Amino acid sequence: MMMWKEGQVRIPSGCAVSGVISRSGKRMNGEAIIRSISLMHDRSNGLGGGFAGYGIYPQYKEYYALHLFYNSTEIRSYCEQFIDRHFDVVNLSKIPTRKIPEITDEPLIWRYFVRPLPTRLKDSQLAEEEYIVRCVLHINSEIEGAYVFSSGKNMGVFKAVGFPEDVGRFYRLEEYEATCWTAHGRYPTNTPGWWGGAHPFAMLDYSVVHNGEISSYDANRRAIEMYGYKCTLQTDTEVITYLIDYLHRRQGLTLQEVSEVIAAPFWSTIEHKPPAERRRLSYLRNRFSSLLITGPFSLLIGHRDGLMALNDRLKLRSMVAAEKGDTVYLASEECAIIAMEPQPERLWSPRGGEPVLITYDR
Repeated sequence: MMMWKEGQVRIPSGCAVSGVISRSGKRMNGEAIIRSISLMHDRSNGLGGGFAGYGIYPQYKEYYALHLFYNSTEIRSYCEQFIDRHFDVVNLSKIPTRKIPEITDEPLIWRYFVRPLPTRLKDSQLAEEEYIVRCVLHINSEIEGAYVFSSGKNMGVFKAVGFPEDVGRFYRLEEYEATCWTAHGRYPTNTPGWWGGAHPFAMLDYSVVHNGEISSYDANRRAIEMYGYKCTLQTDTEVITYLIDYLHRRQGLTLQEVSEVIAAPFWSTIEHKPPAERRRLSYLRNRFSSLLITGPFSLLIGHRDGLMALNDRLKLRSMVAAEKGDTVYLASEECAIIAMEPQPERLWSPRGGEPVLITYDR
């Protein structure tokens, strides 16, 4: 029988996540977040890496920034006809990249700064953000070979097949400045590694990086598709992104309440709460029971007003947080925080099911 010594075999606990945000809105280039995620190299296997940056397009902050992958120039031309029919495009270009040997088989990568055409928006009888969501879902489900992987204002997602530090160099993230960065190194277990399947997943201004495995995927997917979303990628993080959009934007729940839906307290915990709190938590669990996420997970959720971190109720995936001055750091491992801030003023491990909510001072 073969015997293994400690340290010879590594059983990874899934993917790597990292994030940093300045409450005062101070902008930071991408070098620190690349350095942070690179220290967790062994948590991923080269099949996906990505970043989300907020505040990176101040000159186009009132426009939706659509980032797209295309399989061919023919698909790009066809998809652009759809975009032109539905949007006023004020700028379009290839997303700048640099050739590096670690990133191969890249698709065509383009971005568009757009506003809905007023006549189209009026005829649709939809709110502006819902109009954007419908157009994004149409492209991703109906135009084969085209995929919108970012669609928010003054923010952008950058992802690829590769290790995250290589993805960051590929997209030249040192040339961008953001008030908030999140990063992900992927270790896929149930789905293949491909460019669209890398994290972050995004819809409008929401972006999600995720470490874990959602055992409630099928129930959550069926539930969210009842509300008009189309899950095309067969991955749990796509479903989580749509859950956040549905609960926060469409249902108007606070992010605290969103966390109490997707990582709801146990009934035994709710029973011991004061009466008003017991009624509130019971309502959320009953009203949105099909949107409860089960299984091990840690999440970083970026949005226009800040950043949220959340563990599953049993804290089966690691998450560490730190602060120094007005800057907050979050990561799967402490070393990834120390890479960004060697001397934090406060360092702690968030409890399971209790969100860390960071908002900008404004």
